[in-house]
Amino acid sequence: MKSIETRKSELETRRAQLSERMAQVESELESHEEKDWDDAAIEHESDEVLEDLGQSAQSEIRAIDAALARIEAGEYGYCVTCGERIDEARLDLLPATPFCRAHAPGAKATRQ
Repeated sequence: MKSIETRKSELETRRAQLSERMAQVESELESHEEKDWDDAAIEHESDEVLEDLGQSAQSEIRAIDAALARIEAGEYGYCVTCGERIDEARLDLLPATPFCRAHAPGAKATRQ
């Protein structure tokens, strides 16, 4: 079982990596110079991919920030829906998740 300090450090490291990626994406988007129609079409397609990467990184940063806030509040590792402890294996795969497996988006409802 990982300590909260270890999880916090891992989340902060991942956040720094994502921030660096976003800076690279922004730099790449700003550096494009269109020359002719063919080049412009290729650059436009590349820009869409870069924008998607940037949006994905922003979304993950928001999830990490929320997880770091839960750590500070002493609520990390507990489902925000039911309050049950989130399984360690799930946190290993999705360290910023606020949900247990049963309450994760897309989880199938179980009958009791």
